Amino acid sequence: MVDYTLTEEQQALRDMARDFARNEMRPVAAKYDQSHDFAYEVMDKAFQAGFLTCNIPEAYGGGGLTSLDLAVLSEELSWGCAGLFTSMMACSLATTPIILYGSEEQKKTFLGGMCRTFTLGAFALTEREAGSDAGAVKTRAVRDGDAYVLNGSKCFITNGGVAGLYTVFASTAPHKGARGVSAFIVPRDAPGLTIGKVEDKMGQRASNTAEIFLDNVRIPAANLIAREGMGFLIAMRTFDVTRASVGAAALGIARAALEHAIAFAKTRRTFGKPIALYQATQMKIAQMAMELQAARHLVWHAAWLSDQGRPNGKESAMAKCFASDVAVAAAGEAIQIHGGYGYMRDYPVEKLWRDAKLLQIYEGTNEIQRLVIAHEVIGPVRD
Repeated sequence: MVDYTLTEEQQALRDMARDFARNEMRPVAAKYDQSHDFAYEVMDKAFQAGFLTCNIPEAYGGGGLTSLDLAVLSEELSWGCAGLFTSMMACSLATTPIILYGSEEQKKTFLGGMCRTFTLGAFALTEREAGSDAGAVKTRAVRDGDAYVLNGSKCFITNGGVAGLYTVFASTAPHKGARGVSAFIVPRDAPGLTIGKVEDKMGQRASNTAEIFLDNVRIPAANLIAREGMGFLIAMRTFDVTRASVGAAALGIARAALEHAIAFAKTRRTFGKPIALYQATQMKIAQMAMELQAARHLVWHAAWLSDQGRPNGKESAMAKCFASDVAVAAAGEAIQIHGGYGYMRDYPVEKLWRDAKLLQIYEGTNEIQRLVIAHEVIGPVRD
């Protein structure tokens, strides 16, 4: 039997992350949601706490956390603020390809560097015409002696405007489609790399999302991850590892929504009694609690499979898809329980819904997750 009882170390990690979320994130969540400023001070504190490098192996100075550890951590930090969490999580997304497929020299140089000095990472895959169809990237990388020259643009890149290190996916053989995509490590100070539009988002506004442009960006050939043509595989394998954390972020939002709904229902009185005593309210809260628990089991199972080195593509897709749907539903019900108050920015639940919605979109839309699940479940079909 699989035992998901947290170890003493995982409980300590959870408590540390919860304290950080309560003391450093929640007090400023509304401020950064309403402004267009980036929370450098919070990110620096997160770096000092080890949250930005927690997935990097200890051998290179990181925390060496397992996928299940990361799921526990992610739930707590997202409970604090999903936008701030996303900027932290994007660092793990950027470094996972190097952890999985990078050379020893790349790991020492880039992973070690991020552990020594506060540096944000960004995962640069999405383009205007290549989102769900990740194999359709137009950004080109051309070999020129002992270097590659990159040209193109990326959009909707988390930490795009603030990162010091980018994992960039570019085509080295356009005629091969997805099999011609390669992955590269690109430092922020590479000549020709510029920042475009910083997006004005509906939710998760505390995270920076921006365009990046690559105009004859020249990087050493040694910055190629693995070998040419492996980029698509690297991206998909990366998502198998990181999607459990996206699901865990959804748990944090759903849990916050449930807690706010319960607290409000106990104090809001109508017709002479708290609305928590009305069965209509109780049914909503019970449904939220059930779905939250079910989502947590899916997330933890996907993370556990990853830690066991077992295939988890289907399970990580299920976890991300189901948990993010639960988060949106829970936030919506929290607003409904709050009534008119829930629609006002004076109360935190409307932000939870705006933040939750993005989880159904990034790191593969939930429609794509369902296609992944269907492909695994149905298996081969003769046309």
